[in-house]
Amino acid sequence: METASFLAGLSLAQHSYPPIRLLDLTRLVRRAGRILTGVDRVEFAYLDHLGQTGPVYGLIRSTLGYILLDHTGCCILRDRLLDNNWGNADRLSRLKRDLDPLRARAESDMRRIALDRCLPIRLSHMLRKHFPAGVNYLNVGHSNLTNRVVSALQLCNARIGVMVHDTIPLDFPQYQRPGTAQSFRSFLDRVGQFADLIICNSEQTQRDIQRHLPHPPRMTVSHLGVEIPEVGLPSDGMWEAPYFIALGTIEPRKNHGFLLDLWQDVRDADLLIIGARGWNNQEVFDRLDRRPPRVHELGTLPDDQTFALLNQARGLLCPSFAEGFGLPPVEAAALGTPLVCNDLAVYREFLGDIPVYENIENRYNWFKHIEDLVNTPEKLQQSKQMTGFTPPNWDSHFKDVLTLI
Repeated sequence: METASFLAGLSLAQHSYPPIRLLDLTRLVRRAGRILTGVDRVEFAYLDHLGQTGPVYGLIRSTLGYILLDHTGCCILRDRLLDNNWGNADRLSRLKRDLDPLRARAESDMRRIALDRCLPIRLSHMLRKHFPAGVNYLNVGHSNLTNRVVSALQLCNARIGVMVHDTIPLDFPQYQRPGTAQSFRSFLDRVGQFADLIICNSEQTQRDIQRHLPHPPRMTVSHLGVEIPEVGLPSDGMWEAPYFIALGTIEPRKNHGFLLDLWQDVRDADLLIIGARGWNNQEVFDRLDRRPPRVHELGTLPDDQTFALLNQARGLLCPSFAEGFGLPPVEAAALGTPLVCNDLAVYREFLGDIPVYENIENRYNWFKHIEDLVNTPEKLQQSKQMTGFTPPNWDSHFKDVLTLI
């Protein structure tokens, strides 16, 4: 009878308290001070949501060891990322002379608010000390899932959930930095061997993972949330219609060179390129440095400016060779901005028949679609009026994922 009562009480306790989650925040701290894009925004969305629903802890691999944040520390980090109000670099950070100044300040702040911190060799001890009954570890940033981290998590009976955003480094190694394909292969192998759950951002990503991991652990597909703010007019100094936008890091996979070729023939519209310069793309950088007519490289812009421009654009142009999810076209569709996209399966998964799909081999057809949108401005208003597209939201995503880990 006493045993039955004990087990009933244990069962009640297990169902009465939310699981303790340990969110890896290494990527966000490494990129402190930058405008959040892509994977950064996903990691921030998890931090924001779990900070509000808790309990959540944060694990950070800094340049000088590991930092553990409690729930309050995670909320402080969230606020710092929003206001970019970092403290001064401490003495430890100043020892790393080549460290980015904002990252040094961010790591110093995290040490100041840490629940605990340790040298790499003491990671297992630190995690067992604070999570003796286990923990649910979430890694959604493709960072810090090393053999050391996995070993330490196993020693404290953690369950491991990892989001894989795409397998592009393996499928298109020619577009990557040197060594990226090999490091991603190691990352994916660790996921396949040690993860309890793989979170896929699209069905396309799930299919790609299955090609590379013949016997993957449990997987779930949950589309990423897309938040569309109230959109105003472009701020002073911004561009007047007609213009088109290419949005994303200027890297080979995004195929900006294709648009630069097109714009040699486009006479009556501007091309606004929004995004930071990436890697392995010197030819495109050189072309941009020559300032081709009606092509304007704007760099990375704050979200409010990006959405204001996107809302007034004649179209978003997406000639990417590959995508794992593709946030910009989903955002454009939600705003009712016309889309011309390379014919990728992942775009059709999210957007159905909303975009104009055109294979990038058909350069002339791309030119004709652009000219059509330039010469018939009423199509933009028609697109605004006809859009009934509802983008996926974070509430649904977290409802799907956090019931599993």
